[in-house]
Amino acid sequence: QVQLVESGGGLVQAGGSLRLSCAASGSIRSVNAMGWYRQAPGKQRELVATITSGGSTNYPDSVKGRFTISRDNAKNTVYLQMNSLKPDDTAVYYCNADLFLWGRSTIYHYWGQGTQVTVSS
Repeated sequence: QVQLVESGGGLVQAGGSLRLSCAASGSIRSVNAMGWYRQAPGKQRELVATITSGGSTNYPDSVKGRFTISRDNAKNTVYLQMNSLKPDDTAVYYCNADLFLWGRSTIYHYWGQGTQVTVSS
């Protein structure tokens, strides 16, 4: 059974920092792209950051310069360092990953269960 487990969310004051982690486990042959998305109450889920297996990253303007995505391929883990947090960053943060599984030739797209990030003003 494959799962993505997130950790590191919590409550922080504006201007503070948090680091999220997401570890993929199970019958995984290799991990392709990984990423973070977020969803605030009443809003659609939006992209926060992505990183390819080679380390290329992508950010929307709303977080560029404040958030940094990284990964540890040996641990099948992706991280999101969030600095200079704003109240508008408050949301449930979800990680995702494109996985190749043992015994399968198709790439599978998995989501984590989400972790709450709350930024107080």
